[in-house]
Amino acid sequence: MIYLKTEEEIELLRQSNLIVSTTLAEVAKVIAPGVSTFELDKIAETCIRDHGAVPAFLGFGGFPNTLCTSINEQVVHGIPSKDVLLKDGDIVSIDCGAIKNGFVGDSAYTFCVGEVAEDIKKLLKVTKESLYLGIEQAVEGNRLGDIGYAIQTHCEKNGYGVVREMVGHGVGRVMHEDPQVPNNGRRGNGVRLKAGMTIAIEPMITLGSYRLVFEKDGWTTHTADRKCAAHFEHSIAIRAGKADILSTFDDLEKITGIII
Repeated sequence: MIYLKTEEEIELLRQSNLIVSTTLAEVAKVIAPGVSTFELDKIAETCIRDHGAVPAFLGFGGFPNTLCTSINEQVVHGIPSKDVLLKDGDIVSIDCGAIKNGFVGDSAYTFCVGEVAEDIKKLLKVTKESLYLGIEQAVEGNRLGDIGYAIQTHCEKNGYGVVREMVGHGVGRVMHEDPQVPNNGRRGNGVRLKAGMTIAIEPMITLGSYRLVFEKDGWTTHTADRKCAAHFEHSIAIRAGKADILSTFDDLEKITGIII
């Protein structure tokens, strides 16, 4: 069931998403070689709670932490750990969710750690570009396939793999609402988009094969060929003419000084 949101509900969603954006910016301040992913997780939990919200991921389906921290070939759902230290040249996808006033915010960004190879930087650049190309298609009257087609076409044109098993989703009072939002598709296919729909668009793009493997923890996924993957996510509201982006990367990119 797809729930259309009122203007008041969309504004509550925006509040939750902006808390997530602020949290990602706080995490961005400390991303550096030698920092553990557990430390990032504690910073995020504190920031979310200081803003009167609760972590959306913590305990969701048994997930043990506030953040998903996925490094290099890990695609999504990496579990923070005191034993996992960031290294120079790594990339790390940080996926974060927060709940306030009964509504969920959800956003993700892939960060560079120190000096990252140029081919990996290009992967990040193209993945982020594909997110915004998908968002351009997320308007009333279009279909879900238009979003996936825009993402897939841009990434495959650049020689990258587009993950199939993991997709975006509706977002609202629960983190994963209908509809599913694939990052591949055909134009004119799928659910018709209506004003008031709220969805999370999150391209997960790989340097090689798009096929995934689950790690032994039951959560973390990595690319089958162990090549790097990138992940960017915004939550948006469908409108007539132009999508309304509820989260923002502006603050974190001011901190990193890097606009991918």
